[in-house]
Amino acid sequence: MKFDKTKNFATNLDNNDPLSSYRKKFYYPKTNSGEEVIYLCGNSLGLQPKSVQNHIDKELNIWQEKGALGQHSRWEHFHERLTETTARLVGAENSEIVVMNALTVNLHLLMISFYQPTDNRYKIIIESGAFPSDQYAIDSQIKLHGLEPNNTIIELKPREHEYSLRTEDIVKTIENCGNELSMVLMGGVNYYTGQAFDLKAITQAAHSVEAIAGFDLAHASGNIELRLHNWNIDFAAWCSYKYLCAGPGAPSGIFIHEKHHKWNGPRLEGWWGNDKATRFEMNRNFKPIDTAESWQISNAPIFGMAPLIASMDIFDKVGMDKVSKKGQLISNYLAYLIKENLPQIKIITPDEHGCQLSIIVPNGHSTFTSITERGVVCDWREPNVIRFAPHPLFNTYLDIFNVAEVLKNSINA
Repeated sequence: MKFDKTKNFATNLDNNDPLSSYRKKFYYPKTNSGEEVIYLCGNSLGLQPKSVQNHIDKELNIWQEKGALGQHSRWEHFHERLTETTARLVGAENSEIVVMNALTVNLHLLMISFYQPTDNRYKIIIESGAFPSDQYAIDSQIKLHGLEPNNTIIELKPREHEYSLRTEDIVKTIENCGNELSMVLMGGVNYYTGQAFDLKAITQAAHSVEAIAGFDLAHASGNIELRLHNWNIDFAAWCSYKYLCAGPGAPSGIFIHEKHHKWNGPRLEGWWGNDKATRFEMNRNFKPIDTAESWQISNAPIFGMAPLIASMDIFDKVGMDKVSKKGQLISNYLAYLIKENLPQIKIITPDEHGCQLSIIVPNGHSTFTSITERGVVCDWREPNVIRFAPHPLFNTYLDIFNVAEVLKNSINA
């Protein structure tokens, strides 16, 4: 699309936006003076769907009216209400999906199973500057096997004077590591730069040297289109409080490819992963469900999942193809306005991206403070980056036009 830097152009985009009606399905924060903020923080915490309250109230009422009787009549299979919609969201088979726990907890559970180093094959490839919690989890898993992270981890770094990774460099690093490589564990979208990685190519490269391919999709789920099953990815995990708008601390989801469902390797196990037909017989021996559900340990957090059901209903109705298409368009529009009006700003997000746009601005933190005071909600990431993440379901193109004006006024103030 050929962009225009006039306000009328933004208004026309909104008038012709097939997703424009969804904004009214979310509560929108306001400033102290009662005006709506410009909320571009979907990569940190998505806004609350208006239907969330009814979903939570329904479960509270069942608890109030039925007590323990609600367990078998409703809650025992509660997490299954998220299976089909989540599978469609990430491009998976139903059997490959389960919603449970929190993201880093799930990464630990998955690495317990899939990271099995040997004397010769023990190395892990990660992206340099991966989200710290991922780094902590990976370091601790390596130490559990009596290894040292410094001798085990290979960090992928951009070329000199570049901010993002090139796919050919990732593939070459994997191939060079060869039979020493146990696992590739990367983000689907880098939290700092907003770069969307070629997960299919990375997975193919990992499998070509007989390594496992796993991904943290915290910044990819609800943001970009995914085809986890078709790409033959081994495992993945994600959170649901960012683009998926399920609220603070909302439960994580995991994907385990069906080829691993007849699992005989190590796994941390609990009663909710046991065969459903015999779960409440309280037998001594664990009989795993023959799906990703066998990695479950405890029963579902009902009040945490209720908001996610509300949000997933919206995503499922729209479809990730439309969500992703608008996400790229609206962030490209922001990039255009910045390049046209503010050449002193450096955009570090590459062409391969979803909603997020990361920028470096003059007088970084003071500029961030200034735009925040002017009603823009975005976030700052050390050492010098402002991240904008317009959300396709509740942001307008006029929001983007206005934030570009705020940026211009803040920098020129």
